[in-house]
Amino acid sequence: MSRIIVFGAGGRAGRAAVHEARRRGHQVTAVVRDPARYGDLATDDVTVRAGDVTDPDSIAQLAKGHDAAISAVYDAGVQPDVFFAGAARALLDGLAGTGVDRLLVVGLASVLETDSGTLLMDTPGYPQEYRFFYLGHAAGVQVLRSATTRVDWLVISPAGDFDHGGASTGRYRTAVAEATSRISYADFAVALLDEIEAPSQHRVHMGVEEG
Repeated sequence: MSRIIVFGAGGRAGRAAVHEARRRGHQVTAVVRDPARYGDLATDDVTVRAGDVTDPDSIAQLAKGHDAAISAVYDAGVQPDVFFAGAARALLDGLAGTGVDRLLVVGLASVLETDSGTLLMDTPGYPQEYRFFYLGHAAGVQVLRSATTRVDWLVISPAGDFDHGGASTGRYRTAVAEATSRISYADFAVALLDEIEAPSQHRVHMGVEEG
């Protein structure tokens, strides 16, 4: 049994990660901005705490004593490049010295490479109306890639998108970016927890899809 801290536990990916971690018998700290709104997350093995993923001191205080961290965060009120880059820096700084050796970040397929080596967002016909959001995610990934840190980070994203109504199959496979690829939140969470329990990828952006 491990102790896992999940930042952004109130969102769909975060909730799925909390559920999968509990199913495997881990102790979970679920971090949200306002715990009063997420009382349904609390159980005997899940503690809900307030925290700020852009504040290294808040991260350090919450994460101390945990074995791994998952970040599934987003703040629509902050410019994406500012938020994702700031969160990445704060996570690396805040986790340093806490004993948390593994950081899993929920990423975006748009900034994952296709089989040709081109980022999905730069392929012909890919929607561009949210490019500012794609670039925000890219800025966060770049912070991780350029950092010198002892934290063993991994960005995991769907290879295409989430199947928002998809059921759990318990299966997935790694994949390059492909716009038509899909994975359920439940199966995505399986990939996250597998990479905590038995790390196989390190300091890269990995895509997953239904297996």
